[in-house]
Amino acid sequence: MANPVDSNQKIAALLRDLASVQQSPQRKWGYNRAASAILNLELPIEDFLRPDGTLGRIPNIGPSSTRIILEVLQTGRSETVEAALAGSSRAKDDRARAALSENFLSRAQVVAALGNRRLRAVHPHDYRGDLQMHSTWSDGTEPLETLIEACVERGYRYCAITDHSYGLAIAGGVSMVDLERQHQEIDALNQRFAGTFRMIKGIEANIRADGSVDMTADELQRLELVVAAPHSALRTESDQTARMIAAVRQPGVHILGHPRGRKLATRPGVTANWDLVFEAAAEAGVAIEIDGDPSRQDIDFTLAERALASGCLFALDSDAHSSDQLEYVETAIAHARLAGVPKARVINSWELEELLSWAKRTTRARPGGRRTRRPRV
Repeated sequence: MANPVDSNQKIAALLRDLASVQQSPQRKWGYNRAASAILNLELPIEDFLRPDGTLGRIPNIGPSSTRIILEVLQTGRSETVEAALAGSSRAKDDRARAALSENFLSRAQVVAALGNRRLRAVHPHDYRGDLQMHSTWSDGTEPLETLIEACVERGYRYCAITDHSYGLAIAGGVSMVDLERQHQEIDALNQRFAGTFRMIKGIEANIRADGSVDMTADELQRLELVVAAPHSALRTESDQTARMIAAVRQPGVHILGHPRGRKLATRPGVTANWDLVFEAAAEAGVAIEIDGDPSRQDIDFTLAERALASGCLFALDSDAHSSDQLEYVETAIAHARLAGVPKARVINSWELEELLSWAKRTTRARPGGRRTRRPRV
């Protein structure tokens, strides 16, 4: 599905561009705050335009940002921003940053996609559990019990705790000794919440330059769910198709997490022939993640359409580092809906028993390195 016109995203990008050329730290901060405010609006910015041509009150939007918003709504462009960028030596950087904002959804677009009854795809009501989140065992801010309680409150039946593996020290990667202690805590919590909720023992393993992950085969066998994700070489234009194919073909990997590793207006992420990567993932039975963190949105709906055509399964996750970030999954679901991904292809919509059974089958390597694959639907 084509990306609908998103004035919120367009205006936010212009405000970020204007922030980048400010000499005053205060004005830079103000324009960036205004950009975030526009991105987080639940409604299109057009809904705030009054009949007399003025703009209704929006928190954190001052007179200077209002002028830019009205210019865009009235003419489709902002002379103010264009003039500021024209006088800046950073015009090339501004053009590059604009390219790094493609196919990101504003909150208003997310809300629209979730409520669009014409989209015949997975629905929020189908969602049973989040399969990527982080706790105080690595770089998250809350303990396991708090995350479970938040998931139960959202109506989930299960979740996977996927703290970073020991190879990613910068993110507080969990040692194997600490992982064993974490598993003991999970066992105790699962006994306490038996019949109501189940926490799955997972990990977010780091994909190395050669496509291997930073855990041994025996170590991977101790996990119920493994998300493999890239955290390096995210700003280079070098082709990394072989790296990503090697990752999805590695026994023990269940989900290719935030495959590009992109960040909004900051970095492009991995460059690869994604159709070949998706074909390899479908053959291996590895799910492709749509990471709902608003700054990631990875993969986006355009790539998700291609992954769907390749026969891939999908994992729609929040990548939450605190319980209030669990709502990020709504962005992931919105991208899946725009791509037309059906419920049956989304592993988060499966019953717990089906999910765990699939994970066990997928972990077992076949001759030649291929694994059991769920039939296309």
